[in-house]
Amino acid sequence: MTYGYIRVSSDKQTVENQRFEIEKFCERNDLHIDGWIEETISGTKNYDKRKLGPLLKKVKKDDLIICSEISRLGRSLFMIMEILSICMKKECKVWTIKDNYRLGDDIQAKVLAFAFGLSAEIERNLISMRTKEALARLKAEGRKLGRPEGGADEESYKCFPYKDKIWIWKDSGMSFRRIANRLHMSRNTVIRYYKKYIAEENDL
Repeated sequence: MTYGYIRVSSDKQTVENQRFEIEKFCERNDLHIDGWIEETISGTKNYDKRKLGPLLKKVKKDDLIICSEISRLGRSLFMIMEILSICMKKECKVWTIKDNYRLGDDIQAKVLAFAFGLSAEIERNLISMRTKEALARLKAEGRKLGRPEGGADEESYKCFPYKDKIWIWKDSGMSFRRIANRLHMSRNTVIRYYKKYIAEENDL
């Protein structure tokens, strides 16, 4: 299956230019678009909040996603890397027209896989370092760390041991989904705990 992905940021922009580019590209390369995904939404929105999310879930090996340029996928490097990493794991190809980007079963994909892995490792190390530094600061300030004392609900007992990490990760811009994945919890559990305890305590 070949999909054409089109995203514009506002109603003032038009999808027609991107559709025209993709159609002309397909004509030159003897390709046929089996499905179009068009949306008007900011590229800063996470992909699972966009129509792109369901597309990434359903693509299969050897499927192809075509878009006019790589920035249509997202507006941050880490978001684009995460999207491309999902496609690589599912062995789905991503091609862009303006910047002539090709993600597939070739040396470029292998180099990118290494870059993604290295970047993820660096990010984990930086987060770990920031977490240790922040926890040390909290202990120095006399903040009590540990499990909640009686009367706490189930979510409190699940989240409390990670309370300061949740606060630090969220403060550094990490999404609730990524925090929940790290802690092997549901996203809603983390959100409810954050709003009920952490945000209130820190006047957020």
